[in-house]
Amino acid sequence: MIFARALRRDFHAVRIAKAGPPPPADTPRLVIYMNHPSWWDAAVIPVLLAKLFPGRAGFAPVDEKMTRRYGFMPRIGAFGVAQDSRRGASVFLETAATVLARPEGLLVVTAQGRFADVRERPVRLAPGLAHLLDRTPDATLVPLAVDYPFWEERKPEALLRFGPAIAARSLLGFDKRNRHDALADALGTAMDALAADAIARDAARFTTLLDGSVGVGGVYDAWRWTRARFRGERFSAAHGEQP
Repeated sequence: MIFARALRRDFHAVRIAKAGPPPPADTPRLVIYMNHPSWWDAAVIPVLLAKLFPGRAGFAPVDEKMTRRYGFMPRIGAFGVAQDSRRGASVFLETAATVLARPEGLLVVTAQGRFADVRERPVRLAPGLAHLLDRTPDATLVPLAVDYPFWEERKPEALLRFGPAIAARSLLGFDKRNRHDALADALGTAMDALAADAIARDAARFTTLLDGSVGVGGVYDAWRWTRARFRGERFSAAHGEQP
């Protein structure tokens, strides 16, 4: 997969927090909604689905301008939505409901609707998700926190952590504002927990989904290789200790 190759090349590893495991792969009418810190999210999502939800047909709404600019997007499950318009909201709700009506359908939503720093609080979501519950009252929504911090290596980590699942039906008694706030709070809680994991810099807290690049490269790694060979030691390009 091209996205896996890109992540292996440009990241040290893709990891998922052990304390925030994914929902069962066969969860029906599953909606994963996530924060949106980087355009790398578009590479992480297909790899995440392939690794954790094999056999599921994943779909994700994106700005329709992006589907026109990048012709491959519809082929990987992205569907265009006009931003900040009634037409776009209607397309999102109709398409999302159609996806979730399929037994294998799975929806992934970058719920903030824009790029947003992982430290931004309070977490603010676009309104579409709260409205979707009326059309899919038997859906299960799961928040997913994503972050791309640097640890000891030259390349960053791609870190993920799921929050507890939320039954759509449990929110139907709330008005749209309170539904929205409940979903935003759940995502914010997952993001705060992932931030604590990232600050700890402890790979043992995570399961590695994908190994990537290690080492600093260039003259520095050449010197380390020479020193290790002179001492009769095994050379590892990793800069930090490996779990």
